[in-house]
Amino acid sequence: MPNQKPQTKYWKKNLQYLSILLSIWFVVSYGCSIIFVKELDKIRIGGFKLGFWFAQQGSIYVFVIIIFVYVLLMNRLDKKFNVEEQE
Repeated sequence: MPNQKPQTKYWKKNLQYLSILLSIWFVVSYGCSIIFVKELDKIRIGGFKLGFWFAQQGSIYVFVIIIFVYVLLMNRLDKKFNVEEQE
């Protein structure tokens, strides 16, 4: 597929970023707060079990970090494909 339009390449890369970042969020939010909770509860942070912490706050923090990473990646992608916003 070397003869793809730039818009198609841009969109595929965007979907790749989304897939990876949302997979990370799923693993952190679902995996750490439900699947691995017993193992994580053996570790304590500020008096709270780590599994509880991930279920209550950790996945939210990770999601906010993912938003900033997505913005950074998309700004780079915009520059690469010459579609950045005009100032």
